[in-house]
Amino acid sequence: MDGRGGPPGPYRATKLWNEVTTSFRAGMPLRKHRQHFKKYGNCFTAGEAVDWLYDLLRNNTNFGPEVTRQQTIQLLRKFLKNHVIEDIKGRWGSENLDDNNQLFRFPPTSPLKSLPRRHPELRKNNIENFSKDKESIFKLRNLSRRTPKKHGLLYSQENIEKINHEITSEDQENPTDNREIRQEDVEEVWKYIILIYLQTILGVPSLEELINPNQIIPQYIMYNMANTSKHGVVVLQDKSDDLPHWVLSAMKCLANWPRSNDTNNPTYVGFERDVFKTIADYFLDLPEPLLTFEYYELFVNILGMLQPHLERIAINALQLCCLLLPPPNRRKLQLLMHMISRMSQNVDMPRLHDAMGTRSLMIHTFSRCVLCCAEEVDLDELLAARLVSFLMDHHQEILQVPSYLQTAVEKHLDYLKKGYVKSPGEELVAPLPTYSYCTQISTQEFDEQKVSTSQAAIAELLETIIKNKSLPVKEKKRKLKQFQKEYPLIYQKRFPTTESEAALFGDKPTIKQPMLSLRKPKLRSLRY
Repeated sequence: MDGRGGPPGPYRATKLWNEVTTSFRAGMPLRKHRQHFKKYGNCFTAGEAVDWLYDLLRNNTNFGPEVTRQQTIQLLRKFLKNHVIEDIKGRWGSENLDDNNQLFRFPPTSPLKSLPRRHPELRKNNIENFSKDKESIFKLRNLSRRTPKKHGLLYSQENIEKINHEITSEDQENPTDNREIRQEDVEEVWKYIILIYLQTILGVPSLEELINPNQIIPQYIMYNMANTSKHGVVVLQDKSDDLPHWVLSAMKCLANWPRSNDTNNPTYVGFERDVFKTIADYFLDLPEPLLTFEYYELFVNILGMLQPHLERIAINALQLCCLLLPPPNRRKLQLLMHMISRMSQNVDMPRLHDAMGTRSLMIHTFSRCVLCCAEEVDLDELLAARLVSFLMDHHQEILQVPSYLQTAVEKHLDYLKKGYVKSPGEELVAPLPTYSYCTQISTQEFDEQKVSTSQAAIAELLETIIKNKSLPVKEKKRKLKQFQKEYPLIYQKRFPTTESEAALFGDKPTIKQPMLSLRKPKLRSLRY
């Protein structure tokens, strides 16, 4: 298995299960073993299976180096339970497997799971929901068809400006009274704007296999966009939906350790472990994961993009998907990611587990309360751990409010306001606007435009980082260093010399000028 995430689609967890089991059966070395004075051929020990599968998972981009040996053992237990493997006497169905010399073998039957058949009724309902109010979103759909889907990057700004110009020209020729925008119109625009952007980022012809439009609540998106603190965290109007005060206090204590541990907080040996256990118990007792059961398939598909060359796409997709969450869930996710990220980077944090480091402990503890399926899936733990690890590293960007979304909605609402007329005693109707259709271009022209547009968007991202005055200098340098590593040519074009880079921060050039001579002068003896 090469570990490359395929295109998004339904039942990704089942497909990954089939890929892993197929790779395990094809690659796991088999040999003779002796046990209790008897020889067994074509088998392997549990310890050998753990070693081989552990290496496979860690080098696979669908799971990554965050996979622990204990998680590998848990997956092998799932293999035994689902008859992917059996013990040397042909027994299976339990999870009685440990990292030892117990012998196992492959059964002759296939371990592949069949993909569930999607109900035709559900597919029909999804199509009907996407086709609802076709007249009111006709313009928006036309925009989505014009917007190129290039590797998940958003290039719709130019198209929006062009269409707005066309609308303005039409309005000047055919002036009409501005209509009043209803709340239902606003909510519908928010819903379909985010759907089209998400479809563009994922690069799929349709989202109907990944998400049911009825699951998208526009009020959640609008609330998450508008009600935030100065740090970007959702502020809840109903405090009963918020984290309990004692949980917030405990999270603040560990996030700011040891500065928050003033004389008012009692301390003793093991105090930090008890505080951490209190927080973990609360989150693990929540009735559903923070990303909710209904969005499981959507987030699992984005997991396939957590690869170096697709990292930007994954961040953009996760940024939109997290806006779909109920505001209390989004707030809990923001505060949890802030806490575990700070803890994992805190060198002063006491050891909270005898066998695991702080980062591994955070991932192992909170993965299932962030993502899991309503019906237990065998790869849940590994998939959730992979996602939580990525969220920890990129939570500040993923959980911030995307300004481009607000701009797109406002411009489309402006179209609705100018482009609709209301006849006395009649319902609001949408006149059919005139559109200019695109001319087909050659493959070479498309490839050239693809490269130039992508580079322009990446260069714009670099300028955004440079001009961000609210970003601390240390964080800005870190982002620039990461940008330089990923896009060296674009970075070099913006900073052709060391002096131009140093001028941004007022520092001295990082590259020292070469000395004229490195030889030490010889001291001549005064003696003759």
